[in-house]
Amino acid sequence: LQKRPTVTRPAMLVKRARRAGMLPRMARVYRDPVDLIWLGAAGRLGWRVVRSHECYAAWDGRDTLTLSDAADFDPDDCLAQLILHEICHALVEGPDRLSAVDWGLDNTSDADVVREHACHRVQAALCDPHGLRHLLAPTTEHRPYFEALGADPLAGDDAAVGPARAGYRRAVEGPWADVIADALRATAAVARAVAPYASPHSLWSRWEPR
Repeated sequence: LQKRPTVTRPAMLVKRARRAGMLPRMARVYRDPVDLIWLGAAGRLGWRVVRSHECYAAWDGRDTLTLSDAADFDPDDCLAQLILHEICHALVEGPDRLSAVDWGLDNTSDADVVREHACHRVQAALCDPHGLRHLLAPTTEHRPYFEALGADPLAGDDAAVGPARAGYRRAVEGPWADVIADALRATAAVARAVAPYASPHSLWSRWEPR
């Protein structure tokens, strides 16, 4: 059998030349638009977002939110959802905990599981008016709790409902209200454009028109 000749495509030649320093590096890069929306929202809150392989999510008690590198993400993870989730933690814990590392929560045990569940309820309540509950769903081991939430995530006799209601009030009435609302509306606009083209296996297909 004859071996087929190796074909080097022009695009491969360009990449090799750029790596070898023979071509200038590109001045612009592509970023996921929804990630950009939530990075912008974090910036408007005065937060700096950095990426690291050393943790999944960590707040330094000052102004820096450290989130996992994309290489460590599961297929259904996204930077936008992580930023929203940490905003919801901050909303539940309130302004007095902004200066505490990790919002003052213990993420090494189940000691603060009620606060985690309250965060999930706030996240669902904020996403629902924009059809984003399933698109921006948490992806940790607590996801079954999130997926079991009813039509009104701020209702019921669960211990997490009280702190969730307080966090939601801060979200819609507090100083962050415009930032959060703007980011959710922008995300829904992207979802509205993308969803018709998404396969059933894509998270974009989980957007619910409103």
